[in-house]
Formats: sequence, C-alpha cells, structure tokens
Amino acid sequence: MVHRKTHSLAYRRVTFAALTVALALTAPAGIANRQNLAAQKDAVLARATPPAPQSPILSLPDAFAPGQEDDLDFIPQPSAGPRQFYFTRAAYTGYFRFRDFRSWSVDFPKADRQFLMGLRRLTNLDAYELENPVRLTDPELGKYPFLYTVEVGYMALTEGEVEGLRRYLQAGGFLVVDDFWGTMEWENFQAQFTRVLPGYPIVDIPLTHPIFNCFYDVKEIVQVPNVGQGMQGGPTWESDGYYPEVKGIFDEQGRLMVVINWNTDLGDAWEWAENPYYPLRFSTYAYQMGVNFIIYAMSH
Repeated sequence: MVHRKTHSLAYRRVTFAALTVALALTAPAGIANRQNLAAQKDAVLARATPPAPQSPILSLPDAFAPGQEDDLDFIPQPSAGPRQFYFTRAAYTGYFRFRDFRSWSVDFPKADRQFLMGLRRLTNLDAYELENPVRLTDPELGKYPFLYTVEVGYMALTEGEVEGLRRYLQAGGFLVVDDFWGTMEWENFQAQFTRVLPGYPIVDIPLTHPIFNCFYDVKEIVQVPNVGQGMQGGPTWESDGYYPEVKGIFDEQGRLMVVINWNTDLGDAWEWAENPYYPLRFSTYAYQMGVNFIIYAMSH
C-alpha cells in the first residue's frame, strides 16, 4: 500500500507540473504582466500586510468531508512569516449541511491548496500556501482583498453576515462566486445578494472586460463540470444549468465588486487538476480564470 501511494503521488505531481508548464506557455500576454507585477506590487499592496491567519474555522468538525484529509499529504507546508496574498474563503451560514459538511467548505481545503500551488508557479505573488477561511462577521475580513465563495444556492446569511459582506465589498473588497447551478440556486443567490447590495444590478460581463485578459487571454466561457461528470465524458451541466455564464456586480464608479461564475465549477477543476483522467481543457480554463481574478483583484 505504501509503494502504491508513493507511485500515485509521484504521478500526480508530474501531471500537475505538466499543467502549470502548459499554462505558462500559453500566456504571452501574461509574461509581460508578470514582469510589470513586481513594479506594481508595492503600490498595490500598500495596505498593512495581514498576519498569518489563525482562523478557528478549521477546528469545526464539518469543515472537511469524510476522508478528505487523507489526500493532502503531498501539499507543502508553509514557511514562516506574513504574506502579501491569502486565498481567502468565505465561511457563511447555509440552509443545511451538504454531503456531511458545510456548503461553504465544498472542495475545501484541497481545491484552495492546489490552486495556490499553481498560482505560486505561474506568478510572482508572495502567496500563503494554505487555506484561509474567514467568517463574514470577522472584523479582520477587510485585510484580505480577495474572497472566494461556493454553493451559494444554499446560502442563508444572518443579518451580521449581510452587514459584514456589504461593508467588505463597499470598502474595496473583491468577491468571486463559484459552483452553483440552475434556476433554483440562482434565485436563492439573487435573494441573498439583494439583501447584501440592494439596488445594485447583476449584469453580464463582456469578454472584453479586463477580468478575461489581465493575465491570461481567455476567449470563451467554458462550462467546467464536477469531477465525476468530467471524467466520464459528460454531461457538463447540472440541474437546468445548461449554459455557463460569468456575471458581475459593479459599484457606482464602475469597479467590479463581485464576479459570479454560474453553471460551472472552477473549484472542482482546481481540486482534481493533478488527476490524469480529469480533462485538461477544464483545469486549464479554471486555472486561467482563477489567476485572472486574483491579478485583477490585487491591481484594481
């Protein structure tokens, strides 16, 4: 069993390395941006560097799916000291537990950690290697300019969470929404965000927006399926979410506050990118969009 596991981990490392090399080679515009990023970094990150996260959320018994910890021993441990970027996941109140763990923690923490491996290889951002879940009511939330959330079809925010998220977004925070499907989940998300940002419309984001070309030049919106459907060849959709969409919420000055990835699952593609049976097309798109989101968030 030990020998089989060692072989499996080595094979997954090679597969993941091949993916990140391919991403680097497909980003001529990204290389120039990467060179400029170092010069911009100090100005962009002039805010106080946050300390290493000490969130109590990891102690919650339902943060991990059953057996999920067993697959994480190939993830490197972080070095000491504060970092310039933390991949921060929103921990919110939901309607019910989802597959024996909380809906905010779907694909957590493997998706977060594995995406960060790619981010650190593909950019010069000084990113913390591990997950950073933060409650929406946490007064420290404003220290993190990037926030990621999933399964918002099951979101049921408390008044404190509504106020905390509204304060975060209006103060300059940037939220990426992912992994929710179909009409029913959309209606729940829309109802929740009517409370968070009343009067702010949800609109389509055109492919000409910098979110699609600030590092990687993304030409089309790809529907990323969950791992099971991706590995078996489809279908790529769930519920009645037949077509993927990227929508957004802008403030009065035209700043993009929220990116909404509907009818797609970027997090699963991050989580399973090292699996040789998961289609490269989906993981490539998911990594490209994820990197673009972060570069955009850290430079606007």
